[in-house]
Amino acid sequence: MDNIGNYEDVTSWNTVILLYNSALKEIETKLQILNDEFQHVHQYNPIEHIKSRLKTPESIVNKLKRRGYESTIANMVKYVNDIAGVRIICSFTSDIYRIADMMARQNDISVLSIKDYIKNPKDSGYKSFHMIVSVPIFLSNETMETKVEIQIRTVAMDFWASLEHKINYKYDGTVPEHIKRELSECAEMVSDLDAKMMSLNEEIKGNEKTYEDMVQGV
Repeated sequence: MDNIGNYEDVTSWNTVILLYNSALKEIETKLQILNDEFQHVHQYNPIEHIKSRLKTPESIVNKLKRRGYESTIANMVKYVNDIAGVRIICSFTSDIYRIADMMARQNDISVLSIKDYIKNPKDSGYKSFHMIVSVPIFLSNETMETKVEIQIRTVAMDFWASLEHKINYKYDGTVPEHIKRELSECAEMVSDLDAKMMSLNEEIKGNEKTYEDMVQGV
């Protein structure tokens, strides 16, 4: 088996980018395979679409400064867990936990932490399911365990989160109270919509005829 590499030996920013980009590819490939398999077995895709991104150097440095750390590669790798991020958009809330479970059961993925903002939303109303995972990147002479943040949310949750991000950016974090209240009300509407859509989907699934039923003319 390849030697396990140490990020403390990594001194090149280009090497860091290579590793995190590779981790994103690994996670995206796993998700696409799982989605294809689910379609094959259940005739249903739990994943609507996947977005991935790497944090910019400026964003990483600012995050380290806010936490009181020097801007070094070692600190970046140790203290910034969302350098590589994958966002998974689903149709229904039930899909979120299904996907999280499927990813957690992958033999080469280690789940480092979980934050369930669906069961425990932020004060703003933000909802999403966050996982920090570690995935091995197999290089020519060593293996590097690399962290990726996975966010899983519904289409409605993603729309709300996108709007909140734009508002916070526009007001530089000092959002007027009346806008905060309206955002919170919208978050409740999103939750109600997700619940109703999932209930409707379950009812439709319960009334679907199987292939055998159709062949037999039931």
